[in-house]
Amino acid sequence: MKYKFLPHTADVKFKAYGKTLNESFENSALAMFNVMYTGKIKSSKQIKFSIKGKDFENLLYLFLEKLLILLDSKNFLVSKIKVKINIKDMSLNTLVYGDNSGNYSLNTGIKSVTYNEMFVKKIDGKWVCQVVLDV
Repeated sequence: MKYKFLPHTADVKFKAYGKTLNESFENSALAMFNVMYTGKIKSSKQIKFSIKGKDFENLLYLFLEKLLILLDSKNFLVSKIKVKINIKDMSLNTLVYGDNSGNYSLNTGIKSVTYNEMFVKKIDGKWVCQVVLDV
């Protein structure tokens, strides 16, 4: 299971899983974009970016926020993603594939990523990211 949505009164909450920290971040991005669009998205464009954080939660927050900024500023809708995290300097490099969001009918809009109930930790040998999105 890549991710699962959890009950939340007003917003969208999910847990994303991975065998590695990289995979759990990739699946967090896929879960976030699945809130907006549930169909297949073409991989006609690619964007690379890097970010630095203070800890795992901050890195996840900045990563997901950057993806939302790409959607808002460049109309970039994510289809697949490759993440490489360097734990030593708490940095993330990513290559994101996707398409123009204007080619799709988006469902729920996401206002922002929140720190509310957020965590990134290893549980029973798997990495788990929990995120609440303000919709």
